[in-house]
Amino acid sequence: MLSFDDIPVPTPQGQAQNSTQTAVTGAAQAQGAVAATASSPATMDFSPAAGGTAISSVSVVPAGGATGIENIEVTSHRIKVDEKKIINCRADVNQLVPFKYEWAWQKYLDACANHWMPQEISMSRDIALWKDPNGLTDDERMIIKRNLGFFSTADSLVANNLVLAIYRHVTNPECRQYLLRQAFEEAIHTHAYQYVVESLGLDEGEIFNMYREVPSIHKKDVFQLQFTQELADPNFHTGTVATDKRFLRNLIGYYIIMEGLFFYVGFVQMLSFGRQNKMTGASEQFQYIMRDESMHLNFGVDMINAIKAENPHLWTAEFQEEIIELINEGVALEYSYAEDTMPRGVLGLNAQMFSEYLRFVANRRCKQIGLAEIYAGAKNPFPWMSEMIDLKKEKNFFETRVIDYQVGGALNWD
Repeated sequence: MLSFDDIPVPTPQGQAQNSTQTAVTGAAQAQGAVAATASSPATMDFSPAAGGTAISSVSVVPAGGATGIENIEVTSHRIKVDEKKIINCRADVNQLVPFKYEWAWQKYLDACANHWMPQEISMSRDIALWKDPNGLTDDERMIIKRNLGFFSTADSLVANNLVLAIYRHVTNPECRQYLLRQAFEEAIHTHAYQYVVESLGLDEGEIFNMYREVPSIHKKDVFQLQFTQELADPNFHTGTVATDKRFLRNLIGYYIIMEGLFFYVGFVQMLSFGRQNKMTGASEQFQYIMRDESMHLNFGVDMINAIKAENPHLWTAEFQEEIIELINEGVALEYSYAEDTMPRGVLGLNAQMFSEYLRFVANRRCKQIGLAEIYAGAKNPFPWMSEMIDLKKEKNFFETRVIDYQVGGALNWD
């Protein structure tokens, strides 16, 4: 633990200081770095013999970039914009400004302006409908429970990925600021599913353990967990071509496939209830969640494209083929989920419609990160989704809460 004794104190002008300070951070230990030795507070020895690397504002930084927990040294150097990078930056990540990625800060502000909480949405009509033996068919009830089962743990997996894997490798403070907001929103989403489960009186154990019991859900979550497990390994560090590619692969796996593909069968199904004036509270919860996830997706796309621009050597033809294979696998897993949740046609939907829809969505995701379309000619069988995503519209105050957010009408929806 860092104590005040570890912080060098400036000496009066002209006064000699011969003390030696040794500082090794936990991150530096993981990298096998040795302590930097200070000859004076303002002049540090960063020679290879000392085990340090001369950088702008941090004493000793792991090969993969600054973490934010390096020792705080006395220096007059102030961060410049051109010193910032999303990964492998060696400048002080604790200094938010000056901004280099204005889009990241704006997305953070937009997310804050679109805050919501689950209990603000009335579930009274949903409760009455659920308790009515003739209110919903068995197939409709299964769709609702399956989606609550998938989403309730999926957003926890996303939060784990953000906190345990992505955050520590992102070396830009404004991007980190958005990641903190996103992690909070994932917690709100998990809260929303719990609120629906509790309101309807569902078996909590059945819903929250579904990702261990239902094969179509289990396979999707296992597919996603591989990314977090790799990056959360304390021995994993960016800073080489191979590890930087793995980090970029992780971002694509979570933002493009998990949040940009795996959620969309459930979104269509749950919003379809609302279109038929059924389960309006749960449908509205999912509508707000979809709005948040669209913002998460757009942030992820911007971050992926920024890393590509700063590291064009990572975006090789071979790497692109690897990503296409991942997206193909994701489409197959999500279609299997559609078949599982909808073995028969219901709500004006059927599983075959999702085969086309997932290919359409996958093409959109490919285009967003600079890949060619995988599925030529795929069309959107659910054009109404664009209207459902647009939240800046009037609603009956006595039926549901008013939806009129500060920047809701300006968001860029998919």
